[in-house]
Amino acid sequence: MKDQKKRSAVDRFLSWIERVGNKTPNPVMIFILLIGVIIFASWVFSLLGVSSVNPATNEVVQVESLLTKSNLIRIIEEAITNFTAFPALGLVLTVMLGIGLAERSGYFEVMLTSVVEKAPKNLVLWVIILVGVLGNVAGDAAPIVMPPLAAIIFLKMGYHPIAGAIVGYVAPLGGFAANLIPGMSDALVFAFTEPAAALVDPSLQVNVLMNYYFIAFSTPILVMVIYWILKKYTLPRLGTYNPEDREEQVEAKEYTEQERAAVKWGNWSALLVLLVLLLLTIPENGLLRNQETGSIVNDSPLMNGIGIIMTIFFFVPGLVYGIKAGTIKNSHDFAFMMTKSMQSMGSFIVIVFFASQMMAYFNWSNLGTVLAVEGAGLLQNASGPVLIIGFILLTAFINMFIGSASSKWAILAPIFIPMFMLLDFHPAFTQMAYRIGDSITNPLSPMMPYMPLLLAVVQRYDKKSGIGTLMANALPYSVAIGIIWTVLFIVWYLIGLPLGPNSPVFLS
Repeated sequence: MKDQKKRSAVDRFLSWIERVGNKTPNPVMIFILLIGVIIFASWVFSLLGVSSVNPATNEVVQVESLLTKSNLIRIIEEAITNFTAFPALGLVLTVMLGIGLAERSGYFEVMLTSVVEKAPKNLVLWVIILVGVLGNVAGDAAPIVMPPLAAIIFLKMGYHPIAGAIVGYVAPLGGFAANLIPGMSDALVFAFTEPAAALVDPSLQVNVLMNYYFIAFSTPILVMVIYWILKKYTLPRLGTYNPEDREEQVEAKEYTEQERAAVKWGNWSALLVLLVLLLLTIPENGLLRNQETGSIVNDSPLMNGIGIIMTIFFFVPGLVYGIKAGTIKNSHDFAFMMTKSMQSMGSFIVIVFFASQMMAYFNWSNLGTVLAVEGAGLLQNASGPVLIIGFILLTAFINMFIGSASSKWAILAPIFIPMFMLLDFHPAFTQMAYRIGDSITNPLSPMMPYMPLLLAVVQRYDKKSGIGTLMANALPYSVAIGIIWTVLFIVWYLIGLPLGPNSPVFLS
């Protein structure tokens, strides 16, 4: 009875968040209002002379008014550039060409139905979560690909598709610093950690795998945490899916022998694509490796071209299936399917236009830099576990306003790496604390360029859903991941286990 009361209390709280959140204006209007707030705040703080010293450059950074003549001209001249240069725009639309063809040709529907018929439900859920967490090694691809795919799989399994979209979004972003495979995020944070450590001890040897032991150990734990939240809160809370508000109805049907044979051809073609990728990657002189260093993850064609690689991976089996199943009879069918997939991204494109302007203004005004530097100063007198928890919370808070992990670490590393080294902490420890804080609020941050895509996916299944729906369903994951990951990190610190190769917790 006690557990039931707790569940009821949590459900009432999440329902309240959803109601309040869904009463907020349309996301487009929210971004317009935020643009106004940023412009006004930049003017006020500029008049007050608010400034900070950027530890990354040792330069004084002063809040700059966006109402000056030069900035007003910049707002007019660079509006289109802000939109077209938005980080995830090209990647999202490109990947959706492949996903759209695979979906509209019928490949996903038949293939996923076949998988669901043969696989135990719990195993499928575990695999989705694990693939999502591991998928962050591919950078932007996972949070773009996983929500729509997981929604389709959940729908076919009889679960609520919005639960699938949420877990497909949370897994790669909430577990962003966890993986079994070293990836781009390891290289990005290392680029700022190494020079920051040299400020105190130029002779200290650090490496890009300095967090590998901890992030690999964290991976299965986070998978279990996400699965537990999914089963205990998300699925019971969303309940049975009522397709009345879905734009495109999905009707159960029996598939023909031609369709089932076609999906096998599609699967074999996907395996062929994977084999070609391996042949281009595994050899020391592979085409998809960095041609100078031989690296697979650091500035390699594999990582830099992951968007088009993902597109091809979905495009080929979708095309093969369509031809074999007869859903693609000519070039008109082929082009029409991709055109329809682009039409479904209309709301995302509109939101991105205003979001890109907001992020640009935030950068031009220096409000983001000043906010990060001043917030970091609040923790300088703390020590021990309190310092660890405080740093994680500070990073998590800043992450709500600055989405770029490298930008935040460029500001924070020169402050906290030397400070923690003076307290006898190895740079690997400080870096890992930052990566935890940078991950746990990713599913909640409105600065994530993937949130408009998630909203578009969710609204496809429930047109009444809004930002409140996303926040209410993502919040339990962020809280659980934050608590478990922080406790695990503190235990790791108390035991004194190394975080990676030649990367102890303490310097001495």
